[in-house]
Amino acid sequence: MLWIPITVGAAALQVARNAAQRSVMTGAGPWGATLVRFLFGLPFALVFVGVLWLLTPGARFHPSASFFTACAAGAALQMAATASMLTAMHRSSFALGTAMQQSGLPFALVWGVLFFGDHVGPVVWLGGAIATVGLTALSWPRDGGVHMQRGALLFGLGSGAMFALSANFFRQGALALEPAHPVLSAFATVAVVQAIQTVSLTSWLLATNRTAVIAVIAAWRRSLGAGFCGAAASGLWFTAMALSPVGPVRAVGVVEMPIAALVGRRLFAERLSLWQWGCGALTALGVALAATG
Repeated sequence: MLWIPITVGAAALQVARNAAQRSVMTGAGPWGATLVRFLFGLPFALVFVGVLWLLTPGARFHPSASFFTACAAGAALQMAATASMLTAMHRSSFALGTAMQQSGLPFALVWGVLFFGDHVGPVVWLGGAIATVGLTALSWPRDGGVHMQRGALLFGLGSGAMFALSANFFRQGALALEPAHPVLSAFATVAVVQAIQTVSLTSWLLATNRTAVIAVIAAWRRSLGAGFCGAAASGLWFTAMALSPVGPVRAVGVVEMPIAALVGRRLFAERLSLWQWGCGALTALGVALAATG
C-alpha cells in the first residue's frame, strides 16, 4: 500500500506545479505554459535519476522498442492534456479546472482494463463511479459559484481522458525499463519522457510562436519552481503507477482537488459554494472506496 502516500505526495506537488504554470500562462499562452513543466523540469529529472542510480546498486536498465514507443505516445498525449487543462482553468477557475482534470479517473479505469490488461475489483469500480458522480456535480456550473466560459468543460474532460491514457502508457514504459527497481525506473522514465517533450515542443514553438518561448524564459524564476515540482510530482506518479494499476492511483489522486481549492482561494481569490464543497465530500467517499478496494 506504499503507493497511497506516494500518490498523495504527487498530488500535492502537482497542485504547486499547476499554480506556477497558471501564473505563467497570461504571457506565454497555454502551450508556453505547457513547455514550462518540461523545459525546466528536465534538469531536475536528470538530477533525480543520477541520485537514485547511485543509491540503487545492481540496477540495470532494459530499454526496448516497446519502452520508447510507450514513452513517445505518453509524451504526446500528456502535452495535449496539459494544454487542455490550463485552458480549462483559464476559462473557469484553478480549482474547477483541477476537478475537471480528475475526469481521468473513470477513463483510467476503462483504458487500463480495455487496452492494458489491468484487473480491477468491484469495490474499486464502485468507488470510481461515486467519485465520478461527485466530480461531475462539482464541475457543473451553478448560480452563486464560479462560472465556466464556453468550452471549459470540453477542455477539462479532454484533458482527463488524455492524462489517463498517457498514464497507462507511462506505467507500461516504467514496468518494461527496470521492473526490479520501480522507483529508479519511474524517475528514469520521467527523464526520457521530458526529454522527448522538451525537444519536440520547444522546436515547434520556435517555429510557430517564438513569443511564447521568450515569455517562458522571461518568467524563469516562477518556471524553475514549476519545473522542480513537475519533475518531482511526475516521478512520484510514475512510481505509484509502477506499484499499482492506474485506476486506483488516479482515484487516490483526486485528493488533489481539495488541495487545489485551498490554493485557488489563497493565491487567486477564488471561492467555492457549499454545493461544490458537498460534492467534494462525495468525491472523497469514492476515493476512499477505490483506495481500500
